[in-house]
Amino acid sequence: MTIRVLIVDDHSVVRQGLRMFLNLDPEFEIVGEASNGLEAFKLAKQYRPDVVLMDLIMPVMDGITATGVIRHTLPDVEVLALTSVLEDASVVGAIKEGAIGYLLKDTAADELCKAIKAAAAGQVQLSPQVAARLLHEITTPENPEALTDRESEVLRLLSVGKANKEIALILCIGETTVKTHVSNILMKLGVSSRTQAALYAVRIGLISINSIEK
Repeated sequence: MTIRVLIVDDHSVVRQGLRMFLNLDPEFEIVGEASNGLEAFKLAKQYRPDVVLMDLIMPVMDGITATGVIRHTLPDVEVLALTSVLEDASVVGAIKEGAIGYLLKDTAADELCKAIKAAAAGQVQLSPQVAARLLHEITTPENPEALTDRESEVLRLLSVGKANKEIALILCIGETTVKTHVSNILMKLGVSSRTQAALYAVRIGLISINSIEK
């Protein structure tokens, strides 16, 4: 299955480099490029990519704001934040707005491809160290709507880094059903991403922080 990717960065050289890397992998289809967050939102609405590679510091509309707008309007589109420096405020801001994860711009090409494929598969990628830091920064719901037993099991599995397909196999249900459960979980918890849901699972003790996959 082809993974449709939208590249967003205000530097054309960075966009060209990303396109060059990704075009080497036949699983990717680059559906467009944007130089700011507003362009990214417009193109995301037009092309409905599976994953948006989102630079965070851009003119017109920054990547954190654009992430929130895209996730709110197009919840099926996953956003991977791109950052030059692992700066807490930017990473926390991106995750708060619904990014499923983040990458440093000097990430090796194979790691970049792996991260995009994981995001497209709905796979949460947080190291225990990053999760611990985010737990202090990101508010999770105090009294959310109760999850069903099946939703709780889906939440546990996605929180330990299982992709949609893996969850479907483990629970003997369809992948579309998994996506429906995830949508219901996010709605009940009042969060905008699987990553935020995973942090909630850690906070309530559904999983331990050390069981989150790197």
